[in-house]
Amino acid sequence: MTLLSDAEIGQRLAATEGWERGEPGSIAREWKFADFAAAIAFVDRVAELAETANHHPDILLHGWNKVRLTLSTHSQGGLTDADFQLAAQINGGG
Repeated sequence: MTLLSDAEIGQRLAATEGWERGEPGSIAREWKFADFAAAIAFVDRVAELAETANHHPDILLHGWNKVRLTLSTHSQGGLTDADFQLAAQINGGG
């Protein structure tokens, strides 16, 4: 896996609904759910996608109904194609 350039990251973010630049070398998105159970069900779905992809986001469950995901390819020290592929899958596009 190779790191994406700043321009590539910008292009991919424009095509990946809801995601934004997070901490340096990451992208992030937050969801708000009706209740705690719905937030946990979402986390479970993300966990299945992440296991299948062998690419795991940082997951923050907060405020009882909010989930923030942060994607980065830690082994490469930044963003790669794997991050945007998983983001698209989480969004339901793959």
